[in-house]
Amino acid sequence: MYTTLISVDQLQTLRTSGQALMVFDCSFELLQPQQGDVQFLESHIAGAVRADLDRHLCCFDPTQAVCGGRHPLPQRKVLAAWLASVGFTNDMQAVVYDRQGINYCGRLWWLLKWLGHEAVAVLDGGLQAWVAAGGAVESGPGAAASASNFTPAPALVEWVTTEDIANNLGRPTQTILDARATPRFLGEVEPIDPVAGHIPGALNRPFASNLQSNGLFKSPEQLQGEFNAVLGQRDPATVVHHCGSGVSSVPNVLAMEVAGLGRTRLYAGSWSEWCSNPARPVARG
Repeated sequence: MYTTLISVDQLQTLRTSGQALMVFDCSFELLQPQQGDVQFLESHIAGAVRADLDRHLCCFDPTQAVCGGRHPLPQRKVLAAWLASVGFTNDMQAVVYDRQGINYCGRLWWLLKWLGHEAVAVLDGGLQAWVAAGGAVESGPGAAASASNFTPAPALVEWVTTEDIANNLGRPTQTILDARATPRFLGEVEPIDPVAGHIPGALNRPFASNLQSNGLFKSPEQLQGEFNAVLGQRDPATVVHHCGSGVSSVPNVLAMEVAGLGRTRLYAGSWSEWCSNPARPVARG
């Protein structure tokens, strides 16, 4: 079972082993949402299933979502129904990837953990690493799937609400780690959300900091040292991750687990939900 990262070589071996497996292409472009589908049609890992952030991994119907923000979490039953519709089963190993530096595929990694499915891993290096190693790719919409009877189990990860964040501001039991780029964290620029800045007391760890220049994750030892440097004397178990909308913070959740610092919590609504109410405090600088 692979539960955090899987290498290209490990995935190649897995594909020939006969083990039940499903690979998901989660490619997405935030400012051009339709481009993820275009990229998938052009090229994807042979046999991969399309998982689109807006259509499959979010829910914009407030009656079927469990949080606010720009990318609301779908109810567990909604997500489970989609997984069943594409033929995913409870005994499968899931592998998720994108071509945007692990920016989007982490969302499905986290969602499957939330549905109680431990056997899900992120392809280290994404599609680029797969292609560089000569992995099989194909174009087109992919094969039609037969529905399964996938059923969720008790959640293996935890998310917190805006009320949780607000009630624990300034307390040592909560350490907010913001995964956005530093200029956005500081409030110098804000290209997406209506308010610039960050949640008071938050620390900054841009999600791209987890990768080497070749697109692969840094070693567990290096990640551990870097997170400890950001956290200082704070207990890693108190960390709550957030970003703009609860998507690009997941690479930090994953990286802390790879680093041996435990499975930490996610603020799913993130900055887009926090700043939607002008009564909530905002820090800059």
